Amino acid sequence: MRATYCLILAAAVLAVAAAHTYHLGNCPIVEPMSGFQMSKFLGLWYAIQKTSTGSRCLTYNFTLGEEPGEYNLEQVSEHPVLGVASVDNKYHYTGHLKANSDVPSKMTVKFPLSVAGTSSFTVFMTDYETYAGIYTCQKLPAANRRSATILSRTKTLDKMVIDKIRSRLSNFGVNPYDLSIIDHAKCPAETNLNFNIDKETFSPQSIAGVVRKAGEKLGDGVEYAAEGVGKVYNHIKKDAEEEDGMP
Repeated sequence: MRATYCLILAAAVLAVAAAHTYHLGNCPIVEPMSGFQMSKFLGLWYAIQKTSTGSRCLTYNFTLGEEPGEYNLEQVSEHPVLGVASVDNKYHYTGHLKANSDVPSKMTVKFPLSVAGTSSFTVFMTDYETYAGIYTCQKLPAANRRSATILSRTKTLDKMVIDKIRSRLSNFGVNPYDLSIIDHAKCPAETNLNFNIDKETFSPQSIAGVVRKAGEKLGDGVEYAAEGVGKVYNHIKKDAEEEDGMP
């Protein structure tokens, strides 16, 4: 039981740390697509390849925001660690996009768990109906955190198209071999447990409330996680000792 608690808790806390690589210096210059029309780009996309990720069934859904030039991005994926823990492993993560008024394909994105602020979000190529290539980069002190994603309107994408997008990334100085292949085979259509996180509800208490669907003790553990990883270990350890009397 304790092992299950720890696995699920680790997944909830660390899920957003993946799907990026870290590099010294400034973000590379990735040229945004000219003539970009966000109205044609909105809707559901399947992530075919993405930088350093172990997620399955990853989708991106772009929708209109509350103000002109603002959009919402919901990422939905299966988290492998949650699956091992024998709970529903669907993970929802919603960010906020804001377009550059002069270059619509050049945006910024902010996710609720990103403590370092916003990241650049660039659509560097798309035909709107088949494929798209996007690139994000976040400036850090003396370094940067970057991620590239190849998107498709369907669960598969022709290899020639994938190679074309990877070649464009290489021209920008982005290593295409950092990308992981994302599996969309046997992806379930729906789930019963969702990790819905947005800026309005994000707090230690609200996250605990969402995850508490998997068990009361787990919810308490996640609430502690938002306040400090050290407290998580002590809290779970104490509960476990009270349950089975073991040190």
